[in-house]
Amino acid sequence: MGIRHYLKDIARGKDGARALTRDQAADLMGQVLDGSASDLEVGAFCVAMRIKAETPQEMAGFLDAVHARLELLPASTRPLIVLPSYNGARKLPVLTPLLALLLAQRGWPVLVHGNSTEERRASSQDVLAALGINAMTALDEVAPGQVVFAPTALLLPGLARLLDVRRTLGLRNSAHSLVKLMDPLSPVAGDSLIVSSYTHPEYAISMAETIALTGLDALLLRGTEGEPVADPRRTPQMDGFQAGRSRRVQEAQDGPLAALPQLPSDISAASTADYIRAVMAGTLPVPAPIALQVEHICQLAEKI
Repeated sequence: MGIRHYLKDIARGKDGARALTRDQAADLMGQVLDGSASDLEVGAFCVAMRIKAETPQEMAGFLDAVHARLELLPASTRPLIVLPSYNGARKLPVLTPLLALLLAQRGWPVLVHGNSTEERRASSQDVLAALGINAMTALDEVAPGQVVFAPTALLLPGLARLLDVRRTLGLRNSAHSLVKLMDPLSPVAGDSLIVSSYTHPEYAISMAETIALTGLDALLLRGTEGEPVADPRRTPQMDGFQAGRSRRVQEAQDGPLAALPQLPSDISAASTADYIRAVMAGTLPVPAPIALQVEHICQLAEKI
């Protein structure tokens, strides 16, 4: 049937567009992911949603379509910690790999997944490779204490294609929000905790409402340049979710910074990997906000 009739609803501008139901959104996204929509329709969809903005019901429907098509990991013996890493480093070193290794050190299985859409940024995939952790080529169980990296294309090729539309349009689209909430471990298969982040305060509300609608177990915070790791210089607000029910687990740090962590000025993958090795060896301290984040993640995961 195509997505043309949906475009008539969502592509009427910011004030004239009509929201889709959750089922309609799932059908639309399913057709996009399956490749049944034309390139022109996909481009129109991306621009329309960028102007209109997704409602929580639409995001929940989009996630329904994603979860129905994801290649799922086998269950781990402990809850899987999922770190979506899609933004990379722009001004600060990307420390999502440090967060992953600290959680693995505490005995958790950790999955980092991502898809680089900006060549000028250092990515978690690059840093992990520099640390000797290469991208998976086939999905397998993640053992407690292990960190793995899964490219988005391995989890869902259609979603990777949608992310790559940014290279053509130069604009982020709904996929960039979806990947921060998707769960590559089906609830039927096992338990997982999604560590999700937002870049602007208004997204905190919509993402929290989507998590509530979908019943996820999650930690939501304003991440570092869009990454799911706390800013090493200042502790952000963090909210925990258990089966979609939220509670504040960390208030944002107020006032001036008392001290700055010893971060590398070179944000390349090699330099960031050297810094992470020094932290993991105890030569440099774990930045306090990241240490707090690790504790909150562990407490939430223990309750799953």
